[in-house]
Amino acid sequence: MKSKGIKKFSMFFALTFVMTTLVGCAQTTYKPEFSDGLVINLSGGDWGYPSPYTHYSRGPGMFKMRLIFDSLLERGEEGLIPWLAKDYDISNDGKVYTFVLNQGVKWHDGKDLTAEDVKFSFEYFIEHTPVVDDLTIGDETFIESIDVVDDYTIKITVKCPNATILSRLGATRIIPKHIWEGIDDPKKFTEKEATVGCGPYILKEYNKEQGAYRFEAFEEYWGPKPKVDSIQFIPVSDNILAFNKGEIDITGITADLLSKYEGDDEYAIMQNPAFWGYKLMFNMDRREELKDKNIRYAIAHSIDVQELIDKVARGAAVPGSSGYLPVDHIWYNQNVRRYDYNIDRARELLKGKDLELNLVISNSEEELRIGELLKISLAKSGIELDVKSVDMKTRDAMVKSGDYELALIGHGGWGGDPDMLRRTYATGAIPGYSNEEIDKLADLQLMELDEDKRREVVFELQERIGGELPLIPLYNTTGYIVYRPGKYNGWMYMFDHHEVTHSKLSYLEER
Repeated sequence: MKSKGIKKFSMFFALTFVMTTLVGCAQTTYKPEFSDGLVINLSGGDWGYPSPYTHYSRGPGMFKMRLIFDSLLERGEEGLIPWLAKDYDISNDGKVYTFVLNQGVKWHDGKDLTAEDVKFSFEYFIEHTPVVDDLTIGDETFIESIDVVDDYTIKITVKCPNATILSRLGATRIIPKHIWEGIDDPKKFTEKEATVGCGPYILKEYNKEQGAYRFEAFEEYWGPKPKVDSIQFIPVSDNILAFNKGEIDITGITADLLSKYEGDDEYAIMQNPAFWGYKLMFNMDRREELKDKNIRYAIAHSIDVQELIDKVARGAAVPGSSGYLPVDHIWYNQNVRRYDYNIDRARELLKGKDLELNLVISNSEEELRIGELLKISLAKSGIELDVKSVDMKTRDAMVKSGDYELALIGHGGWGGDPDMLRRTYATGAIPGYSNEEIDKLADLQLMELDEDKRREVVFELQERIGGELPLIPLYNTTGYIVYRPGKYNGWMYMFDHHEVTHSKLSYLEER
């Protein structure tokens, strides 16, 4: 199996470095430094220092880090595309992956990138797990050995072939050996050298207090030349107001605001795929009753999803699938079980039982509204919700540690490889829940290298998940973005992601 040049393939398969970090009682008004050339201003917010070990785990944090650090493959509009690796070869047994690197790739400090850096990066990430861990399945790495064939060829042998390995190897960020080989605690490494990469942009400023960043194009970038000279993330109190005033260059809008921008040549509008969504999570360790499928069914039948879409998403969303993969996913199974809003059915399933549950949400406007509507809706079935709102990072930490009964959480990534079903539902993923058939199918789809056969397994897995309902996908957003094409018109989606500003290719010339 071989791919030459920049051919796309299926989704499944030096430096004068100026950085400002302000903490404590810093200035209250952020003014970005002047930059020459084309400057794109985006809405700010602190998502961590953008090294592979210190950025926040959600999309905005990962995206900023990936502007700095390249990988062997990149996510294009239709699938993965060769990037640092100009060519690759997979052995017939699926165990040996050989990557041929582009030559002339420079680190931001002017040194050359070689296969030794690639080998080092993989080995370092195996020893020191980064925020985004692509090299581990379960509790151990799938890599058996890494060999440098020559300065620009690397051979990786895996313990056992599976359907996700190419994308996992391709997504791993490459870091410079000459900087990181002496770092024993990478999570504490926040010097300016920690953001020396070989990507198209250099971090020039980071203001933690204000949640502001400034990235500038790397003049010696090996790949497609940056079309945007500077990307600035600036703090704004209201994205729509800031966009209307010209303070930021692109923003999300709800369906009720479309008419303001439609029919005006100053603006262009794009609709996002449904790859961002909300889900209601159950902790069956904390509440034994939730192990009863009828209780979970009753909760589902008590939720008026269309009301959530109309009142919270303002119509710019689609109902979630009980099989998890959303309607825009290319392996979406439309035949999964549905749980329509039906209070009578919910009461019947509860069999007269009164139920009191605690729900943790973030304090965002959307989640506060969802929590309010869920509380009202479930009360009609005899289920009382005690809703607790905390900041997003606290809520995420509570979910990670299992410190909840019910949790509402929204995130992106719903368009990715269907192995997300194994990561979401297999034993250990949901506190107190396990199902042998789900585990069996989840493992089977991972190991199936034939794409058509794997698709059949994934469809069956969705149906099994929909019948079990270990968590409830509420809805997936299909909101809109608006921008001024006269300022910049290069925005593009990644094949599996909902946000154009997160696509590295949005800022580069086409290859």
